[in-house]
Amino acid sequence: MLLLAGATAMARAAQDPSVALPRPAAVLLDAGTPSSVGAEQILPATAPGGQQASPSAAAAVIAATASSTSSSQAAPTAAQATQAAQPSPVAVPASGTGNTHPVAIPAVPLAGTGRVVRFSVEVEGGLPADEAEFARIVATVLTDQRGWQTQDHVRFVPVQPEAVAAGAAVDARVTLASPQLTARLCAPMDVTMNQVSCWQNHRAVLNLQRWLNGATPFGSDLVTYRTYLVNHEVGHGLGHGHVTCSGAGRPAGIMVQQTLGLGGCTAWPWPTAP
Repeated sequence: MLLLAGATAMARAAQDPSVALPRPAAVLLDAGTPSSVGAEQILPATAPGGQQASPSAAAAVIAATASSTSSSQAAPTAAQATQAAQPSPVAVPASGTGNTHPVAIPAVPLAGTGRVVRFSVEVEGGLPADEAEFARIVATVLTDQRGWQTQDHVRFVPVQPEAVAAGAAVDARVTLASPQLTARLCAPMDVTMNQVSCWQNHRAVLNLQRWLNGATPFGSDLVTYRTYLVNHEVGHGLGHGHVTCSGAGRPAGIMVQQTLGLGGCTAWPWPTAP
């Protein structure tokens, strides 16, 4: 772990300093399954509060999440989540083309106030994934009233492919990548053992393995898991470190490594409390 922390610190120091996002002290992972990666040993950080931002529209992709994780309903217990029927695993290719391209972001209601965080959506070529659906999920999650806009009083502003091509500034690139490209983009962290996701070099790198197959604590609820994955990795980009379960039966904080396990908490995919 000491060698890993040192390598991470050097990689972080080499990043471009002229970005709007504050950076965590170390590159932090969200692991795919319990293992020897040791990400749980990373020290937690307390997330700052924020003011309410404008609510987002109830987009179709989030409707299912809203019904299953509504603040008016109790979150499923950890036992219920882990015992839920697991979907049949989807075969995931180890690699795509190795190159990413920006994807058009659908129109979503934007907050009127808050610190601007410009984001783009990118997908590796050759992946068996619906690029438009991925972009819709990312944009809707980031602009939802239960998300970081409310918690951190930020304002996510989409940067479209033509603007990216013209050199527009982007603070957070949300990227869907194959396991092989994820390993390259997340270096120097070793993400190969558990096919994990990460925040690195201004990117929320979402591993195709996790995107298509979810994680055990969420059972068959892939919609809720994807919401968690986007919020968790972007949360690292906003400066938040990992935390632990605050108490048995309580909704897990968004920066709990819920993919690894819930620690007695219940699954919860949003930065704001239910």
